[in-house]
Amino acid sequence: MYSEEEEIKKRYERRKNISSDRYSILSPATIMIEQEKERAMIRWIKENNIEPLENKKLLEVGCGNGTNIQKFIKFGFQPSNIFANDLLDERLRSAKKLLPAQVNFYGGSAMNLTFNENCFDIVFQSMVFSSILDLNYKSHLAEKMWHWVKPGGGILWYDFIFDNPQNPDVKSVKLEELKKLFKGAKIVYKKITLAPPISRIVTRIHPNLYYLFNSLYFLRTHLLVWIKKNE
Repeated sequence: MYSEEEEIKKRYERRKNISSDRYSILSPATIMIEQEKERAMIRWIKENNIEPLENKKLLEVGCGNGTNIQKFIKFGFQPSNIFANDLLDERLRSAKKLLPAQVNFYGGSAMNLTFNENCFDIVFQSMVFSSILDLNYKSHLAEKMWHWVKPGGGILWYDFIFDNPQNPDVKSVKLEELKKLFKGAKIVYKKITLAPPISRIVTRIHPNLYYLFNSLYFLRTHLLVWIKKNE
């Protein structure tokens, strides 16, 4: 199982060859994608009665450099109730520089985390499962995440549903696979995010073209999913 983690590290190492401008928040495509995701997360909070946020405990598996946790803090989650994990030491160090010291940081494999059952109101993952190619590893990680979720809480999930034929280091996670990973759970989802290759082209002409092309449902490539555990 843990050989897959070594492969994940290699995949992320190869991604360092991608120009940093592609994912810079100063890029029109990136800011439009992030703003849409932020609005979708606010709708998730409102539509699923997640408030009040001050007392909610949240774990992010694969926190990267901490930008998603920044959003949660802005929404009203307390840093001391946020737990951040990343497999890669370099990414976790970046998160520690960016985020308040009250955030709880856990480096290394999520498989080695020893949180109690029913510990978190929300376990969040963004673009982690599409970087895992071993089906057995996916299943075990999903099982651990579900184990940590309190009854009435859930897993908040953001990932893409279409393969990138030019990138063998990622694999889409379609809704059918998601339902198999979390059998019997209540799953509510929204399809969001204009396909990034299209977004990068059209926003160079004008950022507002993002809205026009994103109105075409079939051009959206990601799901924001709330996987709720019964109370």
